[in-house]
Amino acid sequence: MAIVLGPNQYGKAENRVVRIVRDTPRHEIHDLNVSTALRGDFTAAHIDGDQSQVLPTDTQKNTAFAFAKRHGVASPEDYALALARRLLEAAPAATGATVRVEQYAWDRIRVGGPGQARDHDHAFVRRGGEVRTTEVDLSAEAAHVVSGLTDLVVLKSTGSEFKGFLRDEYTTLPEADDRILATSLTARWRYFDRGRVDWNAAYDDVRALLLATFATTYSRALQETLYAMGRTVLEAHEEIAEISFTAPNRHHFLVDLAPFGLDNPGEVFIAADRPYGLIEATVQREEGA
Repeated sequence: MAIVLGPNQYGKAENRVVRIVRDTPRHEIHDLNVSTALRGDFTAAHIDGDQSQVLPTDTQKNTAFAFAKRHGVASPEDYALALARRLLEAAPAATGATVRVEQYAWDRIRVGGPGQARDHDHAFVRRGGEVRTTEVDLSAEAAHVVSGLTDLVVLKSTGSEFKGFLRDEYTTLPEADDRILATSLTARWRYFDRGRVDWNAAYDDVRALLLATFATTYSRALQETLYAMGRTVLEAHEEIAEISFTAPNRHHFLVDLAPFGLDNPGEVFIAADRPYGLIEATVQREEGA
């Protein structure tokens, strides 16, 4: 039986690119984690050790930094597309390039006394919470853009139940009419390859829709909430083809305070980090819609 080389790619992972825009006294910061990869006809490199068609991963790293200066980072999507195009130009043997970008958010530090508080022009504090993501896959045929976020931690202290579920001899979970619903959400949405998108405005609106829908939807299960969130996004953004969720259920269990002579009417909980329920779902447009 013949042995042949299968699919392969190579690149430079997790380049920490920080771009400071300092053209005016009020600076801007763009903090990125950039990973690149090239795929194509690199058989000679694997079989014969011939590197003549290989663009070094170190060159990919340098390009990521150079393009942060040359093209700026108005949005991670525009930056990733520009970087992917450059990598394909520089590596003729490549048929496709993948660029993944995580963007970390920073807030301006508030300074000044009472009545004089203001945002500092060039002092920032790293914002906790979610990380903005994008993945661009570019070829001669198409540009595929998938944007999203990770580690968006949300919690509802009421407005959620879980009951009526299947039971067998190993089921011990009690039904809940009023429970805490919490998750650390990962969401990824894929854009249609058509037209121009204001990436930053789209991201901000999708994030706002996800949060508002989570907050205002009475949840009979996390699955129901995820579907409602996805449906809301697709109804509001015709440029988005589908949205996928990964949602670990951050369980909060009521603590028994009776041994200490204390009542606990849904006020004190233990947050269990594992094991946890992991809910995954994709909400998409019906074929042909």
